[in-house]
Amino acid sequence: MIGDSKAEWAGDQTPATAVAQPAGLRRDVTVWGSYMWGFADVGADTFVALGLVFAYAAGAAPLAFLLAGLVYILIGLAYTELAAAYPVAGGGQYFALRGLGDFGGFVSGSALVLDYTIDIALFAYFSSTYMDHFLPQLAGLSLSIGPFSQVKVGLALQTLLLIAFLAWLNVRGMRESSLFNEVIGVLVILTESLIICMGLIFAWSPELLARQWSETFAQFHGKQFVYGASLAIISFVGLESISQAAQETRRPATIVPRTSIALILTVFLFAISISVLTLGVVNWTVFQDESNVGKSVALVARHLPWIGPVAEGFTALLAALVLLISANSGVMSVSRVAFSMSKFHFISPWFEHVHRRFRTPARAILIFSAIGAIQVLLASLTPSAIDTLANMYAFGATLGYTLVMVSLIRLRLVDPYTPRPYRVPLNWKIQRGELTIYWPILGVIGLLGIGTVLIVVLYTHTIAAIAGPTWVIAGFVYYAWYRRKMRMPIFRSIRRDWEQEQQEVLTSAEEFDLLEQYRNALAARDKAQRRQANGR
Repeated sequence: MIGDSKAEWAGDQTPATAVAQPAGLRRDVTVWGSYMWGFADVGADTFVALGLVFAYAAGAAPLAFLLAGLVYILIGLAYTELAAAYPVAGGGQYFALRGLGDFGGFVSGSALVLDYTIDIALFAYFSSTYMDHFLPQLAGLSLSIGPFSQVKVGLALQTLLLIAFLAWLNVRGMRESSLFNEVIGVLVILTESLIICMGLIFAWSPELLARQWSETFAQFHGKQFVYGASLAIISFVGLESISQAAQETRRPATIVPRTSIALILTVFLFAISISVLTLGVVNWTVFQDESNVGKSVALVARHLPWIGPVAEGFTALLAALVLLISANSGVMSVSRVAFSMSKFHFISPWFEHVHRRFRTPARAILIFSAIGAIQVLLASLTPSAIDTLANMYAFGATLGYTLVMVSLIRLRLVDPYTPRPYRVPLNWKIQRGELTIYWPILGVIGLLGIGTVLIVVLYTHTIAAIAGPTWVIAGFVYYAWYRRKMRMPIFRSIRRDWEQEQQEVLTSAEEFDLLEQYRNALAARDKAQRRQANGR
């Protein structure tokens, strides 16, 4: 456990003291498993976001996906660099802690916890809606509860059962969870590829696409397009999952860059291709019916020649499965964020407990899965659970991504000695004595891009503008109470020995070449400082 009230405190720019943990997360994720953790999230996002984006961006939906995808690529490159350099549980929350200090790490962590609990609720719920294709009687079960009419009790019960199953699966350990992702993920990739290829060859009409495109821009509604583009960003949420699993990935400095770059390219191509296919196969107005929004990919599959009816049913089944593995990734990721937040004194050390047998953060898994279940119940009481959960999902993702981009830039300045197996390209070299600082030009562009999306989300998404900041503020109240109780500073950072922790991380990851590079860089720095001091 960590949590000595007599610890020594320092200002925001003072790094912090790594304390050995009684039990660590086991490194049990392979190359394919790491890739599938990310694809589990992003692949499912397409099944949900496609109909939502078309409902608002209309015939300009492919452009909305393109703009969001370009921002996603820049974010993905940042995550690739940071996750390979700092392969520990926590992902964006840990990066913000290292780059921005304790308070920045808390804000990032609270945004990610919101995002992942919504991930659990949203995708488990949509998994149930796709099952509606096979269980219409259960899904159609509705009741009136007090002032709430037509509450979809059947879908809610299905979703709660799925969340309970996923919590059990993740408590048992990463090997079981990762295998679950891998098997279903292969089927998803093959099926999406089949739909896109057959659709473009046999069903796609360039005339229909051109007509819908021209009609949309003839009566262009800028606010609706911007709203749709801000929703399109949820099609690209998933790279965080790879960084969350970095502490449980074998040889992360080698594996993480490979899986991240592959995921960036795969998801970008899938999102653009399927949006272009959709615009040339169906009329976008069908997505004004909310019942079609949640089954958009199955709707496209129905238009395939010869195999349409069969493809629709198979796609519905596959969608239910891929949405389930996305919820599974949410359970995994939120528990790892909580594990990291507990380790660094943002929440109670109680969440840091690792199960003795399975070596997983079982308490965090169970608590945050329960929060996801509560969100399902609350969403079921609203007129549109889809819109409510998607709004919150977009807010959490964009806020977390914004802080990650800021952290990338700042870590280049304050921690230039950590080896970076992968570095975001296009850098401006700044010479500081004998040290070269690489100022990330693409990182700045990415920060401007995701910052703009965050502003758009707050401006156009009423629910996100209210509930999102409320969540962060409520979390801050707990954070302030806990830190005050433990006699820790609220806005300043705890003194930690990041250099010692980084060496321990690289040793645990068996990245001995990088460890040697890091020690040599620190030795060269110390030698230069001594020479400078003697020169005075």
